[in-house]
Amino acid sequence: MTSAHTHLPIPTFDEIIERSHVVALPMAIRFRGVTTREALLIEGPAGWGEFSPFLEYEPAEAATWLRSGIEAAWQGFPTPLREKIEVNATIPAVPAAQVPEVLQRFPGCRTIKVKVAEPGHTLADDVARVNAVRENLPNAIIRVDANRGWTVSEALEAARALAPLDYLEQPCATVEELAEVRTQLMRAGIFMRVAADESIRRSDDPYRVAELHAADVAIVKVAPLGGVRRVLELADYLRARHMDITVASALDTAVGLNAGLAAVAALPLIDDDDLIDVAPAAAGLATSQLFKEDIAEPRPVIDGFLPTAPINPDPARLEEFAADAATTNHWHERLRACLNLL
Repeated sequence: MTSAHTHLPIPTFDEIIERSHVVALPMAIRFRGVTTREALLIEGPAGWGEFSPFLEYEPAEAATWLRSGIEAAWQGFPTPLREKIEVNATIPAVPAAQVPEVLQRFPGCRTIKVKVAEPGHTLADDVARVNAVRENLPNAIIRVDANRGWTVSEALEAARALAPLDYLEQPCATVEELAEVRTQLMRAGIFMRVAADESIRRSDDPYRVAELHAADVAIVKVAPLGGVRRVLELADYLRARHMDITVASALDTAVGLNAGLAAVAALPLIDDDDLIDVAPAAAGLATSQLFKEDIAEPRPVIDGFLPTAPINPDPARLEEFAADAATTNHWHERLRACLNLL
């Protein structure tokens, strides 16, 4: 069968199972509650794909992750326009004292994304974490990600306390609240951009953010949006409506990161007034640095950049980090449920 939207060939359950490996990878740093990252990896005729929706996601939401994995494995990626891309460092909601240790995992990164609004943490904790970044990297460009953790008034209070920032990512839950935060920041004379993440990747209508002028920046993630080509299509639409694009990871393994890097590598060129290509925004794709072990030797972050060429899993690591039978069966059942929705 074929997807009418992208003409993606959809393999059968048995075809995928024959080509799949379920792995469980230990994290070096707890991130969004995850200490072991599970994934189903697929060795397809065009390359490797990944199916790794977070465990709490129901089939309707997880199916787009499967579409992305199938695209990578059966179609491959568009022609790249760049051999390397700039990436941001990612600081989880760790104590401020741990920030220098985490920063060392991201050599040369000029842009730093800091997790804030973590349940059980206070704004003072967030301020301390951001200030720890500034103390270690005085010239850093700082983004903060609240993962929908604030009300509008809390977001405005945080913006004042954390400024200056590159942008405030998903401060509130709804698109309407994002639009209100953006309006209130402008009225208060606070020059800070608003970015949308969940309002795009977990929305039935990812275009609504642009229609309501709710954000200045779109955070796009390949797996939740259904593949590299879907991301490029959405990016084209949003750029035409004056939104910047940041491509980010969904805590992908090295295989899933291939797709994110391919998306940034294939973003159409933007020329400034002097006809010089404007580089894409620093991407949130250096998250392998948060893994204790990955399925391949981690790509080295060199002077804040990552190479975009795809890498394949190490067969020895596939064996070493193979999931147990119960975990494997669980992922096979998730695969079956999602495949029925494509």
